[in-house]
Amino acid sequence: MGPVNGPLLEVDGRRVRVTPGAALLDAVRAAGPEVPSLCHDDRLPAAGSCRTCLVKADGHVTAACVAPATDGARVEVDTAELRTLRRDAVMVIVSALPPRALDGGADGGELARLCHTLGITPENAHGSGGRGCDDSHPYIHLDRDLCIACGRCVRMCADVQGTFALTLTGRGADTVVAPGTGGPWADSDCVACGGCVDTCPTGALSEPGLPYGIRPAALTRTRTTCGYCGVGCALDVLTRDGRELVAVLPAHDGPVNRGHACVKGRFAHGFRASPERLTEPLLRDDGGRLRPATWDEALDHVARGIRAAVAAGGPDAVAAISSARATNEENYLLQKFMRTVIGTNNIDNCSRLCHSPSAAGLTAAFGLPGGTDSFDDVERADCLLVVGANPVEAHPVVGARLLQRVLRGARLVVADPRAVGLAHHADVHLRPRPGTNVALFHGLAHVLLAEDLIDHDFLRRRATGLPELTELLTAYPPERVAATTGVPAADLVAAARLYGQAERPAIVYGLGVTEHLHGTDGVRALANLAILRGAVGTSRGYGVNPLRGQNNVQGASDMGALPDLLPGYQPVTDPDVRRRAARLWGAEIPSRPGLRIPQMFAAARAGDLRALWIVGEDVCATDPDATRVAAALDACPLVVCDELFLSETARRADVVLPAASWLEKDGTFVNFDRRFQRVRPAFAPPGQARGDFAIVRTVAATLGADLGCPTPAAALDECARLVPLFAGLSHERLDREGAVHWPATHRDRPGEARLYQEGFATPDGRAHLAACPYLPPGEEPDDHYPLLLVTGRRWAHYNSGSMTRRGGNLLLDGTDRLDLHPDDAARHGLRDGDPVLVESRHGRAGLAVHITHEVAPGQAFCAFHFPDSGVNTLTSGHADTVTSCPEYKVTAMRLYPADGHER
Repeated sequence: MGPVNGPLLEVDGRRVRVTPGAALLDAVRAAGPEVPSLCHDDRLPAAGSCRTCLVKADGHVTAACVAPATDGARVEVDTAELRTLRRDAVMVIVSALPPRALDGGADGGELARLCHTLGITPENAHGSGGRGCDDSHPYIHLDRDLCIACGRCVRMCADVQGTFALTLTGRGADTVVAPGTGGPWADSDCVACGGCVDTCPTGALSEPGLPYGIRPAALTRTRTTCGYCGVGCALDVLTRDGRELVAVLPAHDGPVNRGHACVKGRFAHGFRASPERLTEPLLRDDGGRLRPATWDEALDHVARGIRAAVAAGGPDAVAAISSARATNEENYLLQKFMRTVIGTNNIDNCSRLCHSPSAAGLTAAFGLPGGTDSFDDVERADCLLVVGANPVEAHPVVGARLLQRVLRGARLVVADPRAVGLAHHADVHLRPRPGTNVALFHGLAHVLLAEDLIDHDFLRRRATGLPELTELLTAYPPERVAATTGVPAADLVAAARLYGQAERPAIVYGLGVTEHLHGTDGVRALANLAILRGAVGTSRGYGVNPLRGQNNVQGASDMGALPDLLPGYQPVTDPDVRRRAARLWGAEIPSRPGLRIPQMFAAARAGDLRALWIVGEDVCATDPDATRVAAALDACPLVVCDELFLSETARRADVVLPAASWLEKDGTFVNFDRRFQRVRPAFAPPGQARGDFAIVRTVAATLGADLGCPTPAAALDECARLVPLFAGLSHERLDREGAVHWPATHRDRPGEARLYQEGFATPDGRAHLAACPYLPPGEEPDDHYPLLLVTGRRWAHYNSGSMTRRGGNLLLDGTDRLDLHPDDAARHGLRDGDPVLVESRHGRAGLAVHITHEVAPGQAFCAFHFPDSGVNTLTSGHADTVTSCPEYKVTAMRLYPADGHER
């Protein structure tokens, strides 16, 4: 609803109309006058505690931030009486502060600038200080003497982040912000989102090393998109002289993050200037050592190696693993290189290892391989079903927004083996045994049918497969599902009723659904629930939405970095698709699908793959069955690696090419809800490092080929000509509009944030229910391997940790650990912090025990952020039967004390 329907007011004689529910402060700002508001932040509920925004409405003095704007109100702002009242309110606040609180004046922080405007000088500040500082945290510095107890930081932590880590302690003039747990800030529940720093008006909370109140006008501001997880937070990178990174701030107008960020996007940029950054090419010499080389040497070696591979085994002897960390344009160019210059479809990306079942399952159910709705719509749901995901840690900005929705009254069902994050706030928490998702989802669907919580009209008009599914579900009553999953039948029924009776339900899921032997079946069985409820493509719900792990894992697949699909998910087996691409690219496209990542490694071990180009992926650390991955690289005659650091994979490469990071790139990313957003370079790459876009073009030129697309903008333009889904996209449009969802078929029409409102994209135009039976996981515990291991992410780190371990995040979370239930720890005679050897049927890893009730008895959890621990030597080669996505979430294991002797 726009302002045209809101109240009309008169502010100092000027008539203004504001949105319904607006405060007087909004009306005052719309009219033009400036009033201070030291306790107010537009992202927070109003508090009205500082009394610095006083105005007179219909003759009564009131705080503008909390007083509602009413139709016909007459508001006075710029009178001598009000100016005096507001100045007096600020004077009271300042009088208790030390003079340094006003340092900087017009160029200082919010309070200092306000005082400069009001003529209040440091001589008016009479506080003696002495309350001390807390410098324990690597990213947040607390100066208690500057705290005015406005509460903005506390409310930011509670109302935006949802962590509730801060409180106000003391009484009267001694009131000050403090961690709610007491003790040092570094030991608190703070997750370092930076919101408290960004909202603080006085500098009581600041970023160490960053002068408080530094004005962005004195710096270069570069708007870009975060290069960590797939949320797609808009960030402003503040730099000085093109060399010094001053700060990375969340953009207040960011379409997804809305002025919020997490510890990674906000602070974890120390990797950029790390002395370990690769700044020149490396080439393996005759002695087996990697030595510095010139670009000409490195490129010549790559070209000779590729030619030799093709001569020995044909084009299919060459393969490339593209990157979900690279831009869309880089992924587009690399797949084009492989198909037109090499002549093979051997191109894949890491979505194979995480969300390929999402693409397959969502396409089969609805027609397109992306989430069905925008996150803005999902956030309006009255019931959230969050499955196999821990967004509070893995996607913190999404986790925070979902939590706020729950705290405002939405019902919440969490299905996850661990009691983490949103599970603490769930109405019902379902804890299935790892690997039993399909049975769980069928049990929920059984209840929906049994209690008639389905949309008969939708199923009749817009869906197919109901008879087959109904017959299958007779085998999944709650009691039988309880025996399979370990979820009590009563909880299953309660969860189904919450979802089934909601007016606007939404499903959000993560890798706990996909990374299984039957991950695609899991996605389809989960999609059944939304179809049964008629909650896709209608006003009755917000569909099924996967949370993407890496910053551009959606975009890498969108751009055709897949062995069986060209850009826009167009099959390589379709002659018409190949003809269109051939006309545009000027080269024939091979018709046979290429190798998937696991097949590439198998082919290398067999001697059939002779050249492998890996862009920005540390496959030795993040891929399953890592010992066999390393063996594949050792067997391959030519391994080329584009990287920021000398990763485990780069150490095994024959040529290492220094690459640019996301802070140094030009292009676009696609986030988890299908938004194209711009990525812009704040710096030039260090030393001789180059962006992957330039590297691919140069390698092609060394082989005598011209890929065209001289710039990233030109590459997206070419992609738009090839792909109907992206026909309306361009850098120019994104620069103008900020973000555009795909499908975006016309440049003068909005992208489709919500899919399937006019029909599904399946061949028959209907949503397809799936009658897929539950099948057991690839591994089961037994007497020799009695525990089940689940792997995933933790809040302070990202993937292999190559970026987050090079900075302050290492001080927040410095070691890998194995989460173990107290019963299992007691049975093994282990105490918290004890070192252990973890052994599976595939390998061994060394970890420290962390005893916690977050995991269930018989289960364990660890992350893969510290490659030295060798976690992915434990995981198996079992993979989704449809997509080859690894079964990371189910590994049978046993424990030994660190001395190696079993107890």
